[in-house]
Amino acid sequence: MSLLVLLAIVLLIIAGHQLLRIIELSRGLKKTKEWQITDTDNNMMGKAMLAFMILFFVFFFWQVERWMDRSLPPAASEHGVLIDDLWDANMWLITVIFIITNFVLFWFAYKYRGNSKNKAVYYPHNNKLEMLWTVVPAVALTFIIIFGLKYWNEIMDDAKEPNRVTIELYAKQFDWSARYTGKDGKLGETDYRQIDGGNSVGMDTTDVAGFDDQIVKNEFHIPVGREIELVMRSRDVIHSAYLPHFRAQMNCVPGMITYFKFKPTKTTAEMRKDPYTIMMMAGINKARALENKEPIEFDYLLLCNKICGVSHFNMQMNVIVDTEEDYQAWIAKQKAFKTVASKN
Repeated sequence: MSLLVLLAIVLLIIAGHQLLRIIELSRGLKKTKEWQITDTDNNMMGKAMLAFMILFFVFFFWQVERWMDRSLPPAASEHGVLIDDLWDANMWLITVIFIITNFVLFWFAYKYRGNSKNKAVYYPHNNKLEMLWTVVPAVALTFIIIFGLKYWNEIMDDAKEPNRVTIELYAKQFDWSARYTGKDGKLGETDYRQIDGGNSVGMDTTDVAGFDDQIVKNEFHIPVGREIELVMRSRDVIHSAYLPHFRAQMNCVPGMITYFKFKPTKTTAEMRKDPYTIMMMAGINKARALENKEPIEFDYLLLCNKICGVSHFNMQMNVIVDTEEDYQAWIAKQKAFKTVASKN
């Protein structure tokens, strides 16, 4: 058996060698050398460029249609609408330019393909064209930057509404805690030296203002239609508080306090009834069913958007947006820090 295999390999090598000799001999019969490009070759490649352009655009629009239901639902905050508008304007602009430039690229490759009867024109410089493709993008980018800075200044302005809800988000590897101000409307001071099993966020146990603070884990609630002021800290490494449905994100940096404010516009119950959210969750649950997982309902999420360690992927917290009545009922059930500390 081994001898037959060896013989077959030898015969294949001989056949390949003879085939290459035939190809080499056939080249000598041609009037032109194999490295010379003919008009037929150029015409074929030009038409291939047009065919590739059509397939390229079909694939592009198929990708958009195929994955559109994997994007985020409509923004659930006031400033999020501005961010989405700016995003949409940029995407429309980029898409139009993408289509025009790629069409011109492939069309020129076909129109100006090689031809033995034509001679290329040496055209090194044109001031008007240089000015055109410099000024037009500059003007477009100027408008984008102006609107971006305007929205940024509005979004990052200080929280000013008197009835705002102030919440501290405390990040550590690999979970979140949320701390509410209590009835006095003030967050108590913190001291990292007092962090222990019963004081996971480092509350200063000598500060009276922190006695009524309420610390929650697993999920936190916010009322719809009121300004939410987030105060953020980190115990260990840089984390990033990311609330994608509210278009909010801010780094949590050890040794300093960062801020972000937003106003939610849709309760969790309202967002679950949104047509796009229903379609999105149907797709997610279909994928979960293939892995024999239970279906889930939509929830707003707080995620860490920094790669902060081995369990970074698991660092998330549900955010529940309530009506004012439901929020007041929930916050009334949360225990004050002094009560919890005294039990510990």
